[in-house]
Amino acid sequence: MNVLVTGGAGYIGSHAAKALIEAGHRVSIIDNLERGHAAAVHPQAHFQKLDLRETQALTGLLQQQAIDCVMHFAALAYVGESVQQPLRYYDNNTAGSLSLMKAMADANVPRMVFSSTCATYGIPQTMPIVETMPQRPINPYGWSKLFVERMLADQAAAVPEFAFTALRYFNVAGCAADGSLGEDHDPETHLIPVMLEAALGKREQVSIFGEDYPTPDGTCIRDYIHVEDLVDAHILAMEALKDGDARFYNLGIGRGYSVRQMVDAARAVTGVNFAITTGPRRPGDPPELYANADLIQRELGFKPRYTDIERIIETAWQWFKTHPDGYAATTR
Repeated sequence: MNVLVTGGAGYIGSHAAKALIEAGHRVSIIDNLERGHAAAVHPQAHFQKLDLRETQALTGLLQQQAIDCVMHFAALAYVGESVQQPLRYYDNNTAGSLSLMKAMADANVPRMVFSSTCATYGIPQTMPIVETMPQRPINPYGWSKLFVERMLADQAAAVPEFAFTALRYFNVAGCAADGSLGEDHDPETHLIPVMLEAALGKREQVSIFGEDYPTPDGTCIRDYIHVEDLVDAHILAMEALKDGDARFYNLGIGRGYSVRQMVDAARAVTGVNFAITTGPRRPGDPPELYANADLIQRELGFKPRYTDIERIIETAWQWFKTHPDGYAATTR
């Protein structure tokens, strides 16, 4: 298939482009490079620097490359930033997706696999989270994604040949097992990269926010899915789409690890007893968030390969050791 990957210079999008090309698909990438990295763009992909809100240019690209399906990753994704700058998130994530969908309609591209988030659920009352639970986001980031889910559902209801799958991610982690791609954010807020930067001496310490939660060790519990498993699920979702489909799936491994467990695992993998500090809870942090991912396993046969947290961290450590400054010194 001819696949457009939006945000293909970013963490997840670059891994998706790699997996698609290795699976024999023809890939085009767009990215405005505001937070993506040119060095992460796959050399065999057709790349165009483009913003989601450039509707006319998007339409032309979709037609020129004869795109069959869009994998839509491009988004701003910092929860705290979304609270401080909500209009920026609605403009980029929601209005940008609307622009993309208009371009797809104009170019007669009938398929999308959408990068959604567990943030659409807000703070669920019970665990694990299943797809039928109420969606009540508690921040603009979650709302910006939920609005896109609604637009997709409405378009599928109105246009019989349109089809989509929205994949609600839990915590995405790890790096390409062959060491070719990694995770490089500025600022970096994800726990695993933060710990590995501490192990490399690039941070003085790792902060634990809250140790009085009602969990076995008092720290928050989260579900971590390896980035390569995640993109495999996208390909399965794309290949399964049929006219009129409107699918929603959780993507996680179905169990959680506490922050303390993550620290212990990172210390074991790196062999570095990096410093930690504890502080008060962050507002809005639920004690536990983990997925019931049975639906995608049952309907698409998806099964994650990485379920051991040390193995996930090992793939990231391989990248961080060889790229201590991220993509800064990388050329392609």
